Amino acid sequence: MRYQTQKVAYPFFIAALVLFAAQVIFGVVAGAIYVWPNLLSEAMPFHIVRMSHTNLLIVWLLIGFFGATYYLLPEEAETEIYSPNLAYVQLGLFVFAGAAALVGYQFGIHEGREFLEQPLWVKILMTISFLMFLYNGTMTLINGRRTAISVVLMMGLWLAAIFWLFAFYNPANLSLDKMYWWYVIHLWVEGVWGLIMASLLAYLVIKMTGVDREIIEKWLYVIVGLVLFSGLLGTGHHYYWIGLPGYWQPVGSFFSALEVLPLFAMVIFVFYMFWRGSRNHPNKSAILWTLGCAVMAFFGAGVWGFMHTLSFVNYYSHGTQITAAHAHLAFFGAYVMLNLAIFSYALPQLRGKQPYNQVLNMWSFWLMTSGMAFMTFVLTFAGVIQTHMQRVVGQRYMDVQDDLGLFYTMRLGAGVVVAIAVLMYIYAMLGPAREQLPAGAPHLAAGGGVKGNP
Repeated sequence: MRYQTQKVAYPFFIAALVLFAAQVIFGVVAGAIYVWPNLLSEAMPFHIVRMSHTNLLIVWLLIGFFGATYYLLPEEAETEIYSPNLAYVQLGLFVFAGAAALVGYQFGIHEGREFLEQPLWVKILMTISFLMFLYNGTMTLINGRRTAISVVLMMGLWLAAIFWLFAFYNPANLSLDKMYWWYVIHLWVEGVWGLIMASLLAYLVIKMTGVDREIIEKWLYVIVGLVLFSGLLGTGHHYYWIGLPGYWQPVGSFFSALEVLPLFAMVIFVFYMFWRGSRNHPNKSAILWTLGCAVMAFFGAGVWGFMHTLSFVNYYSHGTQITAAHAHLAFFGAYVMLNLAIFSYALPQLRGKQPYNQVLNMWSFWLMTSGMAFMTFVLTFAGVIQTHMQRVVGQRYMDVQDDLGLFYTMRLGAGVVVAIAVLMYIYAMLGPAREQLPAGAPHLAAGGGVKGNP
């Protein structure tokens, strides 16, 4: 760790991991309700559990992105963070807003729009916090060196904030509501968050492979171009059945099919750079999470997304468990694993320890990934059966749900495995460490000074 203000990232990572654990717990409870439908039906109905699960996911991922930005910006810009105190205030405000929304949900206080259920005052606080972050990061960038990684990262975060503003617009017309609703949901996770993902992966690859920055930045520009080209008009695959003009069916089908390309390019990029690199980096767990992120994002967001994105397939599969299978693996592969890769790389340095408990960390990787993969396959099979029995044969929804009980039981088991793996990861990252970093080692572990990389 070369800059003192990189320590600002530490409380962000801690807060993200705590909320990650809470998110997974709510997910296990939701999975249990599928098996025992009357579980908590009075104390905490299913829609509140699901709302808490999905909102916690978004909040902790964003906090992780904030922390990762504060960690890498000083190195990329070659200057300290503009205002560490502003960063701490911003974190407190964002966590308070997220926690207040979560508590409010338990009492039925929400706006009802899926993923955007936060009350208006919570949305305002989150926007203020986001603007504080953008000001802090942008001023740091202005005062220092600008690299492709830092510019693309900040551009992705600025665009995320801009598209978030559509969350404040809630028209009475349902078709318009859904159209602008997807400006937030799709253009975040299948658009500008892709810029954040590509830049953070590029940073990790530079630090852990020793490959020249110029080569990696060329790949970064190609991937970012593909993300924006396919992701923007790919929004059309959400417009099939909400009352918008029919031309969105071919447009959405074509461009959303192209969304596989940047994800495949990320796989080639990451594996090729690790193959080309000559450095035997000591943090094997961070390498594992980085490689795993590229692979699982390709399968979750790319392959499973493509499976039901074409309009003539989506006509039958829309809203079934196939959608749930895609959503779980896509979020896990693209963004959860990305944050866990950053945490695995940065936390040992922030704590002044050697990369520690790596075996436990890697066990958590394999358990978490296997559990999520099994859950995805189970939900996929359930979705195929549901599509045929409900949409083709014409059986009633609840009768089909009764027939899927075995799949939901297996999904719950996979969720429990994922929860155990999450606890293993948190202990590996924050538990007792065996060794302090020796003198001079932090700079080496951070990846500085190899093959021309600053």
